[in-house]
Amino acid sequence: MADDSQNNDQSGQVNAGGAADGNQTGPQIGLLAQYVKDLSFENPNAPSTLQSEERPQIDVTINVNARRVGEEGYEVELKVSITAKQGDTSAFIVELVYAGLFGIRNMTDENLEPFLLIECPRLIFPFARRIVADATRDGGFPPLMLDPVDFGYLYQQQRTAQQQGGVQPQPSNNIN
Repeated sequence: MADDSQNNDQSGQVNAGGAADGNQTGPQIGLLAQYVKDLSFENPNAPSTLQSEERPQIDVTINVNARRVGEEGYEVELKVSITAKQGDTSAFIVELVYAGLFGIRNMTDENLEPFLLIECPRLIFPFARRIVADATRDGGFPPLMLDPVDFGYLYQQQRTAQQQGGVQPQPSNNIN
C-alpha cells in the first residue's frame, strides 16, 4: 500500500506532515463543529405560487466569511441567499447562514487565507446544500439542489480583480 503522507489521529485532526514520532511540524486541521447560525424560509404568496405551472426564476448568492475565534480556532460562515420569483411574484425566499468551527495549527499566514476561504467552505457546503433542499421541499416546492461551487475559482477571481483594479476586499470574504 502506498504511503499517503497523511495520518488521522483520533481527534479527527489531520496531520499533513505525517510525523509518526510526535514531532508534528506540518499543518494540523480539524473540523470541530458545524452548525446552522440562521435559517429563514419565506413562502409569502402560498398557496397560489404552489399551484402555478410557471417555473420560478431563481437567484442564488453565496458569500464566505471567516473570523478568528481563540488562538487556534476559526469560524467560517457560508451565507446563502436565494430568491425565487414567478413573474413579478415571490415564490420563496431562503436565507441560510451555515458555519463550521475549524481548529488550525502550524499553518503559515500565506496559506491560512486561501485555506479558510476555499477549503473550509468546500468542506461544509454539502451540508448547507442539504438544508436548502430540505427547506424548499418542506415549503411545498421541489427540493432546490444547489450546484456545486468552485470556491477556489471564486477566490482567484476576487484576488485578480483586486490586483487589476485596486479593488478592496469585500467584507464577506475577509478574515477578521
